Amino acid sequence: MDSITQAVLGATVAGAVAGKKCSPKVLAAGALLGTVPDLDVLISYGDPVSDVVKHRGFSHSIFVLLPFSLLLAYAWQLWQKTDWPFLQLWALVALALITHPLLDSLTAYGTQLFWPLPVENVAVSSLFIIDPLYTLPMLVLVLCSLMWRDKASKLCRIGLLVSSGYIIWSVGALHSIESRIEQQLVGTKLEGSPIFITPTPVNTILWRVVVLDGEQYWEGLTSLLDKDTNIDLLAMPRGSWLGKKDMESYQQLQHFTQGFMRYDVENNKLKVTDLRLGMAGYHPFAFYLAEQNESEQWQAIMPERVDSKTVEIKHVPAWWLRVLGNQDINAELCHVNECPKS
Repeated sequence: MDSITQAVLGATVAGAVAGKKCSPKVLAAGALLGTVPDLDVLISYGDPVSDVVKHRGFSHSIFVLLPFSLLLAYAWQLWQKTDWPFLQLWALVALALITHPLLDSLTAYGTQLFWPLPVENVAVSSLFIIDPLYTLPMLVLVLCSLMWRDKASKLCRIGLLVSSGYIIWSVGALHSIESRIEQQLVGTKLEGSPIFITPTPVNTILWRVVVLDGEQYWEGLTSLLDKDTNIDLLAMPRGSWLGKKDMESYQQLQHFTQGFMRYDVENNKLKVTDLRLGMAGYHPFAFYLAEQNESEQWQAIMPERVDSKTVEIKHVPAWWLRVLGNQDINAELCHVNECPKS
């Protein structure tokens, strides 16, 4: 999630744990702790692909944050000479830190919660990376707690309950869309194909659905407010990987995206795009990984990040109409003219 949301969550958790000891300083400390795991963005891993796939790695692992929180709480108690019970202080630090990667794991990007174990990223994909409906209730209640000090901790706990309720709603919405697309694909050539589902920006009403199908993929939008639950799936060219399968950067992206990638040849270079993040036509993670030599063979190059398109303002009204259940504008949002059904 975005840094503001993580800071607000950290402050809310700290206030809830602090109880009668809740104060502006405690809220500020919680906000700071809530952003600590993202300091790994300051680390360079050598190339753009590694920087992306290794973000939310060790600094987001519960196996790192738990002992780190214990050490930090002990150092804090020695330095500040506080009268806080150590277990309460540790709980505040640990929860403010660990709720950060737990929240991140609800996004499509995913989180290496169990680093260094060789397991998949945890990526529930029920929340977009920025969602005001999740953040604003907590932010309002944290600000209120600064004015009503005697009720500060109670207000923070209410904020956590509201935000947790929204998370439960988002997971339920995800499962509803999952059931919708799986039922639609029964008996078609796409039955059993890999499916990826994620909310569109800043909401949990309108969802993107991506279905892999060899050298093409199908993409559609579906809203919880749609009267017709059938999803218009649009065929998109996916291409194929032309380089060597053991190329390190390719293997990294393959693992990171779980295979949801698109391949295009541009300027004699092979571009790989992560299909999970963004929307049709607006994918923020794309890289040049190989180029052709004089013998027309594909050779690995130092990965290059490819600038993505920016969202055009003219599409925003159409997007909001689609959120509200207008199914006549799928083609406009997907930048195609035909909407073949599966």
